[in-house]
Amino acid sequence: MTLPDPQLAFAFEIRADIGPFLRIGRSADEELTFTPVTGGSVAGPLLNGTIVAGGGDWAVERSRTAQLEARYVVQADDGAYIDVLNRGYYRASKEVIDRVEAGENVPETEYYFRTAPVFQTDAAPHRWLAEHQFVGLARDEDGQVRVRVFLVK
Repeated sequence: MTLPDPQLAFAFEIRADIGPFLRIGRSADEELTFTPVTGGSVAGPLLNGTIVAGGGDWAVERSRTAQLEARYVVQADDGAYIDVLNRGYYRASKEVIDRVEAGENVPETEYYFRTAPVFQTDAAPHRWLAEHQFVGLARDEDGQVRVRVFLVK
């Protein structure tokens, strides 16, 4: 018996406001940085809310590929808190990175920025978030990291 191909359904978009990144350290093969998450919003057909300031994104870059681990809290419109752990990868050419850092809205087809968010909450209306798998397509735009989150059916 073969398994069906996964189906994706758009759930919501995360728009995380970010501060300047902090360089933590560097070894011969990698660099560790931290980018604070200072606020933001979540909007879509399955979830709406705001991002609570105080989270952040830790990145380890090796060979021009950054392994990301962002952690922050969303407060849903009904007041419930939802913990978000969003892991992923960012890879781009030096030219594309320079364009992004200069503030240009580079099309996401020119770089790889994918995530796999995991959610935790004990709020009954949002428990479904902790019981499903999600994938995210991300981009840097206008001082935000925007992640379009899809539910894997």
